[in-house]
Amino acid sequence: MTDGQGQQAQVGIVMLVHTAFHRAEQVARHWSAAGCPLVIHADKSVPAKTYDAFMKALSDVPNLRFSRRYRCEWGTWGLVAATQSAAEVMLADFPEVRHVYLASGSCLPLRPVEELIEYLAQRPQTDFIESATTADVPWTIGGLDHERFTLRFPFSWRRHRYLFDKYVDLQRRLGVRRNIPNAIVPHMGSQWWCLTRQTLSAILQDPERPTYDRYFRRVWIPDESYFQTLARLYARRIESRSLTLSKFDYQGKPHIFYDDHLQLLRRSDCFVARKIWPDADRLYQAFLKDPDNTMARTEPNPGKIDRIFAKAVDRRVYGRAGLYMQSRFPVEGRENGLTSAPYSVFEGFSELFEDFETWLARSTGARVHGHLFAPDRAQFSDGQTVMNGALSDSAALRDYNPRAFLANLIWNTRGERQCFQFGPGDTQTIEWDMAKDNNAQISVITGAWAVPLFKSNLNFADIRTAAAQLQRIESKHLDVLRSQWTKARVRIWSMAEFVESPMEPLQVVIDEMGLSRAQRGLSEAPRMTDLTGFGQFLQNLKNQGMHPYLMGNFPAGHDMPEPRPPKRKPYLVR
Repeated sequence: MTDGQGQQAQVGIVMLVHTAFHRAEQVARHWSAAGCPLVIHADKSVPAKTYDAFMKALSDVPNLRFSRRYRCEWGTWGLVAATQSAAEVMLADFPEVRHVYLASGSCLPLRPVEELIEYLAQRPQTDFIESATTADVPWTIGGLDHERFTLRFPFSWRRHRYLFDKYVDLQRRLGVRRNIPNAIVPHMGSQWWCLTRQTLSAILQDPERPTYDRYFRRVWIPDESYFQTLARLYARRIESRSLTLSKFDYQGKPHIFYDDHLQLLRRSDCFVARKIWPDADRLYQAFLKDPDNTMARTEPNPGKIDRIFAKAVDRRVYGRAGLYMQSRFPVEGRENGLTSAPYSVFEGFSELFEDFETWLARSTGARVHGHLFAPDRAQFSDGQTVMNGALSDSAALRDYNPRAFLANLIWNTRGERQCFQFGPGDTQTIEWDMAKDNNAQISVITGAWAVPLFKSNLNFADIRTAAAQLQRIESKHLDVLRSQWTKARVRIWSMAEFVESPMEPLQVVIDEMGLSRAQRGLSEAPRMTDLTGFGQFLQNLKNQGMHPYLMGNFPAGHDMPEPRPPKRKPYLVR
């Protein structure tokens, strides 16, 4: 591929090397084998012995130079100075170079270098550099966007974090503002660019360069703004994107690519990727030793894998619903939901219906427990003492952290709908957690706790005391379920309302569970306990000075009205 003057269009590679010198050597030889001149800058903090060995190992590589060394620390001017020094050597020693590609020692070419050379030769006047104003980018990290250009940052953010923060606060309080030289408009973008000789030489040979260097020396993270800003002054045509695939997490830290990312990298169609794990032998083998079978000759499209990285960021930040990790567990509201799957809570049903749990399990196919938060033990289904995930029925273990107990139960039985009973006689510390849980379906028959008292053989004075206490507890519980913070699906019936027509609310509750076995409609109804004399029982409580108002309006006679049969649906006869 030749340019208009018949000269071979070449790409020069500037490499900034910090660690993993054996991989940097391997990649440098790969660039050189394709005819690309190289200039390598090694961090000044690298020991002399390591640096000398690296230079010696590459002494046989043609068209390779080493530039003056600078100490390169993240977020400091040293990275810009290193890039300037290496770029000046490239422009001076290799006049045939048309584009200069900035890479690091951890970068890995993903496609044959010849394709990159051809791609750039077809775009001889185009600069590939991500360059956007602070108002146009959403990814500035640390609360400093435009301030990074108007304040001074003489202290290292990593080594002197305290001084860094205090000096920023001081400048803010004093109202200190730096003047931006020559009315340039600060831009930001990825450090990894590919500039034409004309643009790069114009930046490095600008008569105002001492002014710009002095200004950017005190800008925060200048390697992401120096060339990105000045390229706007001289470039004929800017493609505001990098040809190097680099992804960052929500904290601004680069993603590291490992061997299991091989197919992902191939799918990107990008020319170069960073940051590659030094021990990713499979990646280096696939892309350096067998480059002809890597990817199709097409336009780089990192957007193909953006969806995967977006999902990875969401998983890192929010986690999976109902599954806790150390970074989120102590902070309420960051757990991405209490539980991982829908579940149903029945309050008053097992008191009103005989053998309700067996009937519900048979009708829906769900796993139906008794009172999981009973005072003595967790009443697991079928009388089990240990559930999935080694959950014990011990009340002491459960009550140590009832929220975690519920979350673990739902997580360890995911794929199977869990149902359990709850009432005012149970441990109430879990009520707010259930009420605020989107996955909870809570169905309540108020006042049904009075049925066991009605059938008990206790002294009436004891019954009256227990009824007053249970009614007080349930009343507070209903306030929780009706609060503005409740997110669960809640249905509440008074006992009198429910007894009058039980099949309709039962069908509604079971339909909301969304289980296929229950979609055909209820073929049988649970048997309601005998309530003969219940109305007189409630009247006796009233006569003793206790007002049982949660049950609804029951007649005081000895006979309860027969439940109304469900309304028959109309049908058409042809």
